[in-house]
Amino acid sequence: MQKSCNSMRSHSLKGFTLIELMVVVTIIAVLSLIGFSGAGQFIMMSKRAKCASNLRQIGVALQLYATNNNGRFPMTSHTTGTSIEKAWVYQLEEYLGEGFDSIRVSPGDPKSDQRIEAGGTSYILNSFLFVPEYDPFGNLTSEPYNMPALIPRPTQTMLAFTIAEETPVGAQNDHTHSNRWTNWRSVLEDISPDLHRTGEPNTDHTDGSSNYLFADGHVETWDADQLKAQIEAGENPAYPPEK
Repeated sequence: MQKSCNSMRSHSLKGFTLIELMVVVTIIAVLSLIGFSGAGQFIMMSKRAKCASNLRQIGVALQLYATNNNGRFPMTSHTTGTSIEKAWVYQLEEYLGEGFDSIRVSPGDPKSDQRIEAGGTSYILNSFLFVPEYDPFGNLTSEPYNMPALIPRPTQTMLAFTIAEETPVGAQNDHTHSNRWTNWRSVLEDISPDLHRTGEPNTDHTDGSSNYLFADGHVETWDADQLKAQIEAGENPAYPPEK
């Protein structure tokens, strides 16, 4: 009996085998990975929600501005020039209040601090609505729709986007070139359809999502591959319905 007890005690104290240690380490690594992944996802979703809130506040400010300015939205730097004071977002400062600097940049924008310093913004306006078009001879071919009352279907008309991460940070970069959106590359030159993602972007920037402000003030979150599918089908989602 004494020998049997000693044998059991010896077996229980011999410790982990190498295989058992490897299993434990693997389990810990997997659990850590899940924890980090979950934390990254939570941070991304929080930034995306704050970005959507910024756009909703900008939408309200744009409507208030139009109400006080003969029904017109502010114009972009394409028309007003490149000075900070004339940038459309600065025309909204009094409506956005003390949170102006935090509202005009997206928390998901890696250049947000630089844009604040340079007077820029993470949000750019749809050129179909804000930029007049001319033919090669300088003749006006298309009036901008920068009066809310002129927008036929505001619930379906995109008003503002998040700027492409590579775009310079200056105040003059405040509108898209939506008429050039004939392929995915041209879209990526203007906006960040995958701004809200975890980790680095994939090669075609379709692994992620972005927020879009519509002319009636509501905000929608679209997956990047959803936008790409429309572009590749020959549909330009920035083009105002019935324009």
